[in-house]
Amino acid sequence: MTAHLPSVELPRYLQAGDPGWSTSADVIVVGSGIAGLTCALRLRERVGRVLLVTKTVLSAGSTQWAQGGIAAALDPEDSPQEHLDDTLIAGVGLCDADAVRALVTEGPVRVRELVALGAEFDRAPGGDILLTREGGHHRDRIAHAGGDATGAEISRALIAALDRVKNDPEIEVIEHALVVDLLTDAEGRVCGVTLHVIGEGQQGGVGSAYARAVVLATGGLGQIYSSTTNPSVATGDGMAAALRAGARLTDLEFVQFHPTVMYLGEGAIGQQPLISEAVRGEGAFLVDDTGERFMQGRHPQADLAPRDVVARAIVARMRESGAEHVWLDARHLSADFLERRFPSIVARCRELGCDPATQLIPVAPAQHYASGGIWTDLHGRSSIPGLYACGETACTGVHGANRLASNSLLEGLVFARRIADDIADRFAGGDLMAAVPVEPDDDRGLLAADRRRAVQRAMTSGSGVVRSAAATEETHAALRALLAEPSSAQPTTQAWETTNLAHLGLALTAAAHARAETRGGHERLDFPERDDASWLGHLHHVRSGRELTMSYVHQEDSGR
Repeated sequence: MTAHLPSVELPRYLQAGDPGWSTSADVIVVGSGIAGLTCALRLRERVGRVLLVTKTVLSAGSTQWAQGGIAAALDPEDSPQEHLDDTLIAGVGLCDADAVRALVTEGPVRVRELVALGAEFDRAPGGDILLTREGGHHRDRIAHAGGDATGAEISRALIAALDRVKNDPEIEVIEHALVVDLLTDAEGRVCGVTLHVIGEGQQGGVGSAYARAVVLATGGLGQIYSSTTNPSVATGDGMAAALRAGARLTDLEFVQFHPTVMYLGEGAIGQQPLISEAVRGEGAFLVDDTGERFMQGRHPQADLAPRDVVARAIVARMRESGAEHVWLDARHLSADFLERRFPSIVARCRELGCDPATQLIPVAPAQHYASGGIWTDLHGRSSIPGLYACGETACTGVHGANRLASNSLLEGLVFARRIADDIADRFAGGDLMAAVPVEPDDDRGLLAADRRRAVQRAMTSGSGVVRSAAATEETHAALRALLAEPSSAQPTTQAWETTNLAHLGLALTAAAHARAETRGGHERLDFPERDDASWLGHLHHVRSGRELTMSYVHQEDSGR
């Protein structure tokens, strides 16, 4: 095993100023992707007042960017057991089998409820939902909409359902609301959040929202890297706030790097164009500069192997050849088919000067999905009473070390419903009563917004798809140095986001350094093999006192 990196201190709260306003609800749901919207709509049916807050506007989260689709055993010839088997294989030994069983068993019902709500999936000539296949699946079980606009259609349907009840006084929506921190009472139970809302209250727009329960559905942390498929709002705000409040985070080192992201040249930063795995599901394949199909012989499913396998194969071929990218060949699929099946992808490629019908598409791996996050049980409860987490910000145990393609939207649906019902049942039983938060007494400085690029460069260099002990040590030292810099940064959205990214980067890098093996979406150059004897388990992070601590829990002892 490699030695652990030096421990670090994390503040309990970010510098934010005194709240200038307050509001209250029975439940606060933070985030408006598939997880947050589904949870809020279900809670409205079962509890009193629900407050839904979102960072920018309702449609700006990661859900709308999901191209491939949503996985569920909808075909009569398919089964939840087969879906479970594929998920466990993709998770490389670290999935929680009970969580996966809940996902695949309840998933088909939840998808049909989504259809009843108004989501319009693509249909086969006979009227059944059209299903396709993606990497790691042995059956056609991916439902899609608009060809390659599944997330956008799901988001549209859920927002339309919310709009139909917008006049209900028992549900309120606040847009342009960033959660800065979680509020806790004297016993450590979550009882609200501090919010920055543009135009609200006193200077700075900071206020307090109180509730009996808080659900974090704030998405991922993709902006922690220089290149990602995630939107600009994916700055890990919910994960970071939970970490500072003392919640357990787990599996942070398991970041999925999507193998086929369009390569825009050295120095391209921010959100990059994703070329959906569904393109390979329809027959496209990878080649190197010589035209060799290098996935042949590497895995029984070749170009449709699980994402971690394909991403590492691409990185290995790039390293061998010295190339900056490989190529995706979809030319044989024809222009008519590509334009019908993947209209958004084709249009975007053509905007960038590449026609998939006649040209090879340059692709390379980029950050795509955080398999880890806030640890939750099978009901979405975190380790802090009153705090729930759902979607990419949570670690339900479904994904293990590597998410199976198109399981993320399904996870949001299934566990959002579980959370809403658990909260309602606990309320009915007299649990989770209102509490009084402790006044903040640990208000630290912020990392200046202009240091974000330095955070991203450090994370990409040392904690990206290819890692080593030396590289992760350098990254951790760079982040510690950044946070130790004297700063006069004022509380702004950009400064809070940058500080959140740095805090999560410290935890992620510590785990990446400690895990002395190659597993899931990343490769350890100094430990190129999977090591079940030493590493069939999970790394947990908790802020204890002022220090961020890390512990290892064997898979057999990590049940939810």
